[in-house]
This record gives sequence, structure tokens and C-alpha cells, in this order.
Amino acid sequence: MFTLIIISIVLLAVILAVTLFNTVTAPMLKKSIGLQHCPRVSVLIPARNEETNIGACIEGFLAQKYDNFEIHVLDDQSTDRTRAIIEAFAARHSEVRAMRGASLPSGWMGKNWACHQLSQQADGEILIFTDADNRPAPNAIANTLAYMQKFGLGLLSAFPEKVTGSIAEKLVVPVVDMFVYAGLPLWLTYFSRFPSLAAASGLWIAFTRDAYQQIGGHQAVSRQIVEDVELSRLAKKKGIKILTSAGTRVVSCRMYHSFDEVWSGFSKNLFGLVRYKTIPFFVLTLVLFTMCVLPYITVWFGAVAKLSLVAIFMNVTMRAVLALKYRHPFFTSVVLHPLGVLFTLLIGINSFYQVKRGRLQWKGRQI
Repeated sequence: MFTLIIISIVLLAVILAVTLFNTVTAPMLKKSIGLQHCPRVSVLIPARNEETNIGACIEGFLAQKYDNFEIHVLDDQSTDRTRAIIEAFAARHSEVRAMRGASLPSGWMGKNWACHQLSQQADGEILIFTDADNRPAPNAIANTLAYMQKFGLGLLSAFPEKVTGSIAEKLVVPVVDMFVYAGLPLWLTYFSRFPSLAAASGLWIAFTRDAYQQIGGHQAVSRQIVEDVELSRLAKKKGIKILTSAGTRVVSCRMYHSFDEVWSGFSKNLFGLVRYKTIPFFVLTLVLFTMCVLPYITVWFGAVAKLSLVAIFMNVTMRAVLALKYRHPFFTSVVLHPLGVLFTLLIGINSFYQVKRGRLQWKGRQI
């Protein structure tokens, strides 16, 4: 037990150092840099059964403080009012182009196929892929392009600020953010050449047209569930400059709205974060449990109580800093931190189980 707590403290020291480094230095999309020029931008939005989201998303883009852009919205065979809403916007606004998605062919994941179809119709020099549940601030496009121009990027991604409502969302969604902001010094995505140090969020990912074509676009990741990370790794392999940033206060989204959506949505993705490799998955699961859950158990054992308190203090500090920097719900993120991590680990185990059994489904489609 003593050895495990020492290991926990050592690991937490590393994680806390990364957290503080990102807190001070992380590239923040909200930072105003200044545009050098204003190329044509294509905003590309796949939408499947998004009648509650798509209207607000399109309105957010129509309010952009940037003039040279188009919005392509693809209805991916929805069974609700998504298509009608998109077509109504297209009828009123010349910037909006409504598309009807073709049937999903063999060998493709649904979102990847939708994004591929969108890319075929886009005429912009810059392609910005986003989701229907994303809400861009008026400076989202301009700030994205400014970063790309200043650093010569072929790919820029931003992790949106997460809006949460239900207790399940408040417990799990910030933990997934923690994986990024406490696990990866964001500037390494720019300075490092290693594909393993690439990261991206499909909720906001921008390419130059040349970079997108170099990596083969979404066709190159047609079978991938976690396609955004794979695209960033492909870019690294091609020598394309990338940067992963924090989108706090510029792009925001509410990913899920209930326990069932949190469970199903993250079950689709979590095992994929380690590229479906069993040993790394269980090593990471054990590490997270040892760091973030075990000290809250061993603090009741006299022999290691003081060391456990040190580990708990480090956990609390890490989550408090993340909550303040990236606008996570404070009480559930800090006070209920071990419960959030434990819940996330259970979803991860379910993700492993569902992938191995071939039972993953999302929005009515078998994955």
C-alpha cells in the first residue's frame, strides 16, 4: 500500500506540473492575434438528428465577424426535422448551402462519410469542420485563421468549452478534458515531431485545403471512430504543422444531455483514445485509479494516511486549477473528483467490452 501511494504522488507531481504549465502557457483561441489576410473559409457541419441544435449552430456562424465564408450543412439521413431546418436557413441566407447525405457505404463510419461529402463541395482555402452542437462566438473564425497564419499551421484544433447540465455530464465531461489539459503540454503538439504527441477535437478542427488533401482527408480515416486524433497524427507524419488549443470562451458545446447519452457517447470513444490497444488501455486505467481514486480510500488507513492526504491535496489542486482555467463546474470537478474519475473508468471498461463484442451503436447506426 505504501508503495502504491508513493507511485501515486510521483505520477500526480508530473500531472500537476503539466496542468500548471498549460495554465500559464496554453494557446487560447480567445487570444486576439490579428489577421494577415482573409482567405475564403468553408464551414462544414454534418448533422444527423440534430433538430434541437442545428438552428443555433448556424445562427452562431451567421453572426461571425468575418465576411469571406460559406456554410455547408449536410443532413446525414436524419429522421427528425433536421433537413427542414437546414433548408429553411439556406432559403433565407445565401451563405448557407443545404446538402443531402448519400447512403453510408461499406467501410465508412457515419461522421467520416458525412465530412468527406462536405469536403467535396467546399470551395474555401480553409476548411473548418465542426458539429451541430457547437456554438461559436463571433470571433471564432477570425481567431482560428489568425493562429493558423501566425504559426504557419496546416491544422488547428480547439477543444471547446464544455457546457454541462445533468450530474452525469458534470462528473464525466470535465474528466475527459482533464486527460488533455493535465496529460499533454499543448505546445508539444506544435513543437514535437512525434505523432504520439498529436491531439485534436472534431468539434473544432481547421485545415488548409493543401494540408487536408496531403493527408488524404476523411477518406484516409474512413474506418476510424476517433477520427479527429487520427487526422492530427497523419498530419504529423506528413510534416504538417499542427497546434491544439483551448477554445474556452470562443467555441462551446453541450455534448450530451443525460446519463444515457454520457454512457453511450463516451463508450463510443474512450477505448479508441489508445487506438484500441488492450495493454495500454488497462495500464492507463490502473494509473488513473492509482492517482485519482486510491488516495481517497487509503486516507482511512493510519499507516499511509498522511501520504494519502498529500496525494488528495495534489488531486484537489489539479482539478481546482483546471476548473478555474477552463470553466468546469467547480463542486463536481473538485469535491466529487474521485467519483467522476471512477465513473469515467467504468465507461472506459464498457467501451472496451462493447468494442470487443462488436456492439457499439450511435444514433441508430451499428459501429
